[in-house]
Formats: sequence, C-alpha cells, structure tokens
Amino acid sequence: MSNKEVQALEERINDMECKIAFQEQTIEELNDALTQQQLLISKMQDQMKYVVGKVKNMDTSNLADPSEETPPPHY
Repeated sequence: MSNKEVQALEERINDMECKIAFQEQTIEELNDALTQQQLLISKMQDQMKYVVGKVKNMDTSNLADPSEETPPPHY
C-alpha cells in the first residue's frame, strides 16, 4: 500500500471514530431524557390514582336528589 492510501484509510478511521463518539453521546443524552420522562410519567400516574381515589370516595350527600327537589316557580 502506498503512503497516500494509508493516510486515506487513517482519515476514514478517524472520521468513523468521531461519528461513533458523537453517536454514543447522543444515545446517552436520549437515554437520560427517556429516563426523566419515565419518572415523570410514573409520578403523574401516582397523582392520577390519588385523584381518582378521591373522586370515587367523594360523599354524594352534598348533591341534591333531583326527585326530592321541587320544581322552580316558573314551571
């Protein structure tokens, strides 16, 4: 192999190493973002379960029974 061919191959290898390094960094950043989103989703699911539980346990006695209410005077 000539000296030019060796230099060209070394350049290609260096370019590939740079691309791999950037890809690894991007993958790590995406993984961090995905982890944060999953934690947020889990927290929101817990909050939703709490709210649903509160709504299910609400006392409906504060609401008037429509059959017991007298119609308004204009009827």
